[in-house]
Amino acid sequence: MQIADKVYFVGIGGIGMANLARYYLFKGASVAGYDRTPSDLTRALEKEGSTVAYTDDPAVAIPASMQADNSTLVVYTPAVPDSSPLLRFFRSRGYEVIKRAALLGKITSHSDGICVAGSHGKTTTSSMIAHILHTSPVGCNAFLGGILRNYDSNLLLSEHSRWSVIEADEYDRSFHHLSPYVAVITSTDPDHLDIYGNEENYLESFAHFTELIREGGTLLVHTGLKLKPRVRPGVKTFTYSGKGDPADYWAENVRHTDGRLLFDFVGPDGLRIDSIELGVPVAINVDNAVAAIAASLIAGADTDSIRSAMASFMGPKRRFEIWMRPDAEHPDSPVLIDDYGHSPGEVEASIASVKALWPDKKLTVVFQPHLYTRTRDFAPEFARALSKADRVILCEIYPARELPIPGVTSEIIFRDIKSPEKFLIQRKDLLETAKNINFEILMTLGAADINLLLPGLRDLLESRIG
Repeated sequence: MQIADKVYFVGIGGIGMANLARYYLFKGASVAGYDRTPSDLTRALEKEGSTVAYTDDPAVAIPASMQADNSTLVVYTPAVPDSSPLLRFFRSRGYEVIKRAALLGKITSHSDGICVAGSHGKTTTSSMIAHILHTSPVGCNAFLGGILRNYDSNLLLSEHSRWSVIEADEYDRSFHHLSPYVAVITSTDPDHLDIYGNEENYLESFAHFTELIREGGTLLVHTGLKLKPRVRPGVKTFTYSGKGDPADYWAENVRHTDGRLLFDFVGPDGLRIDSIELGVPVAINVDNAVAAIAASLIAGADTDSIRSAMASFMGPKRRFEIWMRPDAEHPDSPVLIDDYGHSPGEVEASIASVKALWPDKKLTVVFQPHLYTRTRDFAPEFARALSKADRVILCEIYPARELPIPGVTSEIIFRDIKSPEKFLIQRKDLLETAKNINFEILMTLGAADINLLLPGLRDLLESRIG
């Protein structure tokens, strides 16, 4: 694919857009973009050489060099509406305007793509694969949906590797632009029903994704999914599980030892890798690790590289990120964790992981629902998942790209939560509410901006130690 000399990103602050912006900066292109508000990502991109505007007035937001002619490639995220003044400007003047997913498909079409899809688990699994391959002789390019803490980036690049690791996003059917050589499907719990309408359409979208796997390629699919794959002739299909279910690849002898989590990896034809330690020691990551190890073996990674990488993997930011925990100096310190879980399945899995690590401590969950449609479609499931916490603090819905829906508020989750203690508050009041509560474990959950309050929560908890 010929690399464009000038690229403009409408929605440059999105996590998936940022890695493409970084890719073009690495290739020496002139990069500019727009986003509604400054963020850590946009500030980082500006330091790395991008021009970023925070107004959608074309006269101000588009550099003069990109207005001189229509040779600039324009990339946009589906979260940007067609009514955007910037999109109207570019389209009316004949610029090439494409979705982020289409560009990602073009960039990776000439490599062997390891594409990880799923309603949850895809960011961590793709990040694990990228870390394994990057630290092994195999190498990889990686376009990830989270900032990997080992590298403080969501983009890894290699001059020699034939492999690209891609987080395959099902939102707006974006993953249909990809052509995987290895596809991993972690989960198919219904989500994005504002796009798909019902579970049947959601599953059909994943089934079509499996049709895109190249001849001679491989599908790795978690056991127990409702999905019915439709792979081409010559595509190999394997199952995996981290829970001891019958599968082609699985984990056994999972054990917690002094805050460490280890397991034995088992594969076809007597393949074993014993005593793999997880750098992020939570139960939900065993499933992700089995998928990542299997995909990495298919790509040619050696067992020593796999063992070392799994132990050193720090995880993406906001994926079970531990901000505070007891140590030798502060054995009575509370635990503070942040996690991006925003679907009922993710919420339930995150709570279960915390309970497994600290079974004798009281867990408080602060949850910020993300999107009116998701809240409307899954309120009972959210309530059941949250009820497994000892105390729940529920905030108002974060709208993101959506307008309010009459009758849809956090109350429709709150009323069915069965936890012994529960509070319904405004996000802005969280720190004040927290001053009056003693915490043993405090976990913030959600895909929105609840994480911005973590420094204040940490300061509050640290002030109570000793």
